[in-house]
Amino acid sequence: MIKDSDFIKNPKVPGPTKEEIRCILLCKSEVSEEDVVVDIGCGTGGLTVEFAKKAKKVYSIDLNPLATQTTQENVNKHQVKNKVEVIQADGLEALEDLEEFDVLMIGGSSGKLPQLIKKGYKKLNKNGRILVTSILLETATEAISTFKELSLKSEVVNIMISKGTPGQRGTMMYSNNPITVVITEKL
Repeated sequence: MIKDSDFIKNPKVPGPTKEEIRCILLCKSEVSEEDVVVDIGCGTGGLTVEFAKKAKKVYSIDLNPLATQTTQENVNKHQVKNKVEVIQADGLEALEDLEEFDVLMIGGSSGKLPQLIKKGYKKLNKNGRILVTSILLETATEAISTFKELSLKSEVVNIMISKGTPGQRGTMMYSNNPITVVITEKL
């Protein structure tokens, strides 16, 4: 895993996804060297880079030009540009042009989560996985509801990470925002 401090950041772009969260997402995605991954709402590209180190190909998509620029910088820095295509576009439009894939990671949806899940599900290979990360309870609920509508079983994982900062009397633990991950598989 790459340390958070090793990523190029942009104050106007969310991310990178914290190291511990990236680790759990890679594990839950079950990504392999044969897989094609689509990362919608890529932000600074932390997950894109981590997926590229394990997958065959990654399509990294964001509507924000600053996000795609920062993602491309991180892709170049971590030497995975031969496995990544960075696309500045609306996720729904970008999905139109993609072939089938094995993992769909949705970190940002611009309010179009149900449509992204449904369109992505159609292009998802058998045994493919969809992961939705959420800092809002409503987003997690929307993902669960959409999976249910597609007759898919959801796995829901709420992740809370705290890190310690040494002080005079001991170590003070500081919590990061909890992240809820909703995961499904196409059987």
